[in-house]
Amino acid sequence: MSADAPKDDYALAGSGPTGTFPAPELPYKPRDPRHYRPKIGLIGCGGISETHLTAYKRAGYDVVALCSRSEEKARRRQQQFYPDARIYKDFREVLGRDDVEVVDVTAHPADRIPVVEAALNARKHVLSQKPFILKLEDGLRLADLADRNGVKLAVNQNGRWAPHWSWIRHAIGAGLIGEPFACHLSVHWDHNWIVGKPFDQIRHIILYDFAIHWCDITTAFFGADRKPLRVYASVARSPSQRASPPLLAQVVIEYEAAQASLAFDGDAKFGPQDRTYVAGTAGTVTSVGPNLGEQTVTLHTARGRATPRLEGTWFPGGFHGTMAELLCAIEENRQPHNNARDNLAGLAICFAAVASAESHTPQVPGSVRDLPV
Repeated sequence: MSADAPKDDYALAGSGPTGTFPAPELPYKPRDPRHYRPKIGLIGCGGISETHLTAYKRAGYDVVALCSRSEEKARRRQQQFYPDARIYKDFREVLGRDDVEVVDVTAHPADRIPVVEAALNARKHVLSQKPFILKLEDGLRLADLADRNGVKLAVNQNGRWAPHWSWIRHAIGAGLIGEPFACHLSVHWDHNWIVGKPFDQIRHIILYDFAIHWCDITTAFFGADRKPLRVYASVARSPSQRASPPLLAQVVIEYEAAQASLAFDGDAKFGPQDRTYVAGTAGTVTSVGPNLGEQTVTLHTARGRATPRLEGTWFPGGFHGTMAELLCAIEENRQPHNNARDNLAGLAICFAAVASAESHTPQVPGSVRDLPV
């Protein structure tokens, strides 16, 4: 548009229908299985297990075994949530129980892989904590092992069931915005809580441990069949951060006829904001709020705009969603939407982003097979 264009043209640029319409009803909430209520064993009673067990308790799931190398941690979770659950220090004892059909493995990635492998060989259905693996080949091997043993392997990408992302995901799936061609997500918050914790020693705490949610939801929005062409990422230290690893990061993802960008400002101590913007050929859907739990979603189409009233929160609702989807998949004899094989697409973006931040060059997702550094 030229500099001497009429001001009214500027006002009209990008404008659309201003009316409102009722938000479509979409199945964004976690869906429990109709009849299947297996006995569940939880392996790993660290900090995140509290959110897992909060979700399972509210859903009425039957957790009968709690396993940790620290009996004190297991005992604490037992007293908090499942007083009748048995406590174990050796995960193999949990896997040896014939009545336990599903295990939730929450250990850190390096410790998790042998546990998941043993569980699959014991023919248990498995929900693995995220990030799933450190090597793409390990993920493929475990997915193949699950298939051979006739069990389901899912990954706890709980962000998919955060109410705002889940509604957006279903809106895209229902064709409400047509074919997505732009996905831009940003989050500005204070991640200095990691100081003094093991997370403070992870160089790419933002691009790997944190951004995996955003890499995963980007693949969910675009669809697993839409392959990214290149990824470029960078990281930096904020002048005021207290944490050791860089808390500022950004990622640009190129697709055929589409693009995505992720921005992370982990030292934003004031005015936090979390924003999602997905544009398609027939509409746009946005979500914005001060944090991951307080979000307002708006759908924009030729009809005008609609704002659904969403219930629930990411924590612990998203954790309910991941386990519920696994249980439904078992009951319905299908692959869960959060299955391990599909999860590798988001991890491939994540690995490429870390490699790009290290090399300062674009990377092709899938060509970086191991987590760098």
